[in-house]
Amino acid sequence: MDIDVLGPLGVRVGGVGVVPSAPKPRKVLALLALHVDRVVPVGLLVEELWGERPPRSARTTLQTYVLQLRELIGVALERGVVGGGLSAKDVLVTAPGGYVLRGGGGVSDVREFERLAGMGYRAMDAEDFVGAARLLGEALGLWSGSALADVRVGGQLEMEVRRLEESRLCALYQRIEADLRLGRHRELLGELTVLASRYRTHENLHGQFMLALYRSGRRGEALSVYQRLRQVLVRDLGLEPSAELRRLQQAILKTSDTTTRATQPEARSAGSRERLARVG
Repeated sequence: MDIDVLGPLGVRVGGVGVVPSAPKPRKVLALLALHVDRVVPVGLLVEELWGERPPRSARTTLQTYVLQLRELIGVALERGVVGGGLSAKDVLVTAPGGYVLRGGGGVSDVREFERLAGMGYRAMDAEDFVGAARLLGEALGLWSGSALADVRVGGQLEMEVRRLEESRLCALYQRIEADLRLGRHRELLGELTVLASRYRTHENLHGQFMLALYRSGRRGEALSVYQRLRQVLVRDLGLEPSAELRRLQQAILKTSDTTTRATQPEARSAGSRERLARVG
């Protein structure tokens, strides 16, 4: 079974898709796919489908949705290339207290993303910035849109989507940091322009944008990025930029040689490393 959730939902058994068109069975499959090979409790599925006030028939209706999914899986098993004489009940298993979707050793884009991102973070820790940029870039390349882009998410799936999007943003931030360490500041300007507009209160991304502009000889624009961020933070959140971002602004104002040295791979301060490792 191959599972895609980093974009539109895709679940294939033997190469044959098994994603239903009806919204509620699609939700059930999405939650099972996110927790592939783990038991998803009935209560969690009921809450996703109906919130805090499920109908009396909720469990019976859930069983109907599970049967519909098994029918799709059964058809896929007949049409696809799957050995071992599996049945639909072997793939979508009834377990004590819930259901399990068996992956059967197939590919899950979430698991692959987490594997590649983890390798990328370890490469960053080892100051292998070329490897980190490559691995984190490959991890981010698995995304084809927002997580579960074509699923009408309820409370449980919404939390999962937020978690995944935060993981994506963390990997993106670290990949940009690796690229900055490699001197790719000019190449990053277009991407950071879009990100600063999309994440209007994200201080670390704005800090990276300021550094990339400064290193590209655009000191005035770097300072303008700081001023725009400050205006948004004060207006929307009642907050001033962090002390660290203010220090960066002051360093750029002074066109300090220390700023240039501190952003090079061979000479970063511990404070700078801590700042650039944080997200959010």
